[in-house]
Amino acid sequence: MKAIVCDDYGPIENLRLADQAPPVPGKGQLRVRNYAIGVNFPDGLLVQGLYQARPDTPFVPGCEFAGVVEAIGPGTTGFAVGDRVACYTPNCGAWAEQVVLYANCAIRIPDSMPFADAACILCAHGTAHHALRQRAKLQAGETLLVLGAAGGTGLAAVQIGKAMGARVIAACSSAEKLDIAKANGADELINYSQQDLKTALKELTGGKGVDVVYDPVGGEAFDAATRCMARNGRLLVVGFASGQIPKFPVNLALVKEYAVLGVFWGSFVVHEPKVFAGNMAEMFSWYEQGKVRLVLDEQLPLAQAVPALQKVMNRQVKGKVVLLP
Repeated sequence: MKAIVCDDYGPIENLRLADQAPPVPGKGQLRVRNYAIGVNFPDGLLVQGLYQARPDTPFVPGCEFAGVVEAIGPGTTGFAVGDRVACYTPNCGAWAEQVVLYANCAIRIPDSMPFADAACILCAHGTAHHALRQRAKLQAGETLLVLGAAGGTGLAAVQIGKAMGARVIAACSSAEKLDIAKANGADELINYSQQDLKTALKELTGGKGVDVVYDPVGGEAFDAATRCMARNGRLLVVGFASGQIPKFPVNLALVKEYAVLGVFWGSFVVHEPKVFAGNMAEMFSWYEQGKVRLVLDEQLPLAQAVPALQKVMNRQVKGKVVLLP
């Protein structure tokens, strides 16, 4: 089979396409024939050695994919050959034609869901859902600010915020990106390359501030958001796509009485698998109702993994990029 291999931590362009023997499922495992792979910002951090996790090299990157069960290991129950599944691999391995994983990391997908959609709904939408449902406990009628609202997880937060009944303010760096956020349900739009984010938020909230901030960007946008929080607000730290990890002046949380909450979806999946399963059931229900959808920027063959990942890391993606083995 073909797979993308990271031999050593370093530049993304060092990733290579290699031939490997098909993996054999062990006890409690499945082998899935891979039809679509989601490409995510943490994948780029991981192969460069900049992520929280550091698997032993060489390894096959990637954490989310979708396909069909083609082999079942000893003692594995709950699945049959031919089942259509979306999968999360906490130990990487998704960027390959065939993948072995534990059965509890696979989720059956609706027959109506294309593999490309299924491959992309776990990480980005899963992160946004966990952030807004469990961490922020977002309530209907609250104001939600989404930074980087045209990226994969930003668009997911816009959609999920609307599904949960929030008033959604989308902040992006261009008019083109704001158009995408608006098409996905954003109520208010801020172009922070042309507008002062703090001033715009003050005007849009009548000086009250924002109840919940969803921030996968960091940098200057985070700094502005820290000064625009409502009392009892929740500021969600999701990631640092800007490349700048900000320093937080804790006196702001004291004076305004708001909370700063970390969001690490991978840890959540491992530590609270039953809650994660409930989240995905709700997500698939919203998908079938049309409340959430996948915006696919580009679909590329597996051999084009390097340019696909570079596009994500350069923040040139509107929605998600998909690899097709």
